[in-house]
Amino acid sequence: MDTARTFKPRTILLWRKIADQPQAQRILSRFPDASVRLIEHQRHPTQHSVPSGKAVVEGKRTLMIGQTSSFIGCFDGRLGHNVRCCPYYKLTPLSNGCPYYCTYCYLAFVYRKYSPFIKININYDTMFKQIRKAAAASNGIASFNMGEMLDSLALDHITKLTTMLVPFFGGFSNAYLMLLTKSSNIDNLLSVEPNRQTVVSWSLNSDKAVTDFEPGTASLDERVNAARRCQQHGYRIRFRIDPGIFHENWKDEYAALIEKMFTNTRPENITIGMLRLLPGHARLAAQAYPHRAKQLLTDPLLKGASDRKLRYPPEKRIEFYSFLIGIIRSFNRNVSISLCRETPDVWHALRDRCTAGKCNCIAW
Repeated sequence: MDTARTFKPRTILLWRKIADQPQAQRILSRFPDASVRLIEHQRHPTQHSVPSGKAVVEGKRTLMIGQTSSFIGCFDGRLGHNVRCCPYYKLTPLSNGCPYYCTYCYLAFVYRKYSPFIKININYDTMFKQIRKAAAASNGIASFNMGEMLDSLALDHITKLTTMLVPFFGGFSNAYLMLLTKSSNIDNLLSVEPNRQTVVSWSLNSDKAVTDFEPGTASLDERVNAARRCQQHGYRIRFRIDPGIFHENWKDEYAALIEKMFTNTRPENITIGMLRLLPGHARLAAQAYPHRAKQLLTDPLLKGASDRKLRYPPEKRIEFYSFLIGIIRSFNRNVSISLCRETPDVWHALRDRCTAGKCNCIAW
């Protein structure tokens, strides 16, 4: 069950310089029971002596309201000599994490050096100016991915970002808003007029993987139903089956996922990826969620890619991808299928079954 809508921070860190701004006061009014602390510095408002794993968990109930000087990061697609991705812009109006408790969480490791909290940056005028500037400077299509460094919809009922961003991107011809989520929090999306410049994508996993490794997130049924409703409303819909995880009866579980997906929706793209963790990332997961991390890491992960991440052996990844692609093609022979951040040997083995350059994070 999706817990995002019931998110209630225990503590709110309010940057003194923006304490009286309307957006800050609006957010504060939603949480009258939270302990509010005025802070002078955004980066390190407090000192923590608790272990990193515990801090990750505790930080999911601390909210900071502040600003940022940079909403946009430019990702050039390079992850070393043998792992490549497509270039895009990272759009980050929220930072430091999300309210969900995914065992393999990439953001928990990325933000581990920061004080633990979820940060909402409310200087939206700066955000819109930076988007316009980046779009104007782009040669061709500019994809603004609001799912790389945050869950796009988990806290949308608090930020109301999609009610601003979807109409804003509707005014562009070359700039696209790419949303990615594990949430069913779509009320704001359904309250505005959709456009071709907004693409909504759901990260999906098997029922067992969702239950075992993605606590707090929307169930598989909730995510697919949210996608169905958004597609009926007129949005472009995609899916990202990632990270694929080997577990008991994985073939039956992932086949059921794909059947459910095609029974309810007509996605324009399906991107597939598999579990990948930096060594330090794996250690942090073991500290934060010891039982679940042990279960997640039952199968050995190996080094070898230039992004330094641990992965299942190549032959096991090819087995997983081949199975999923076969099931997908049994339902739809034309939907584009791509791989997420894979190595050349795996791409080569599946070169006739996947399409490079048409993946979840970019528009075409």
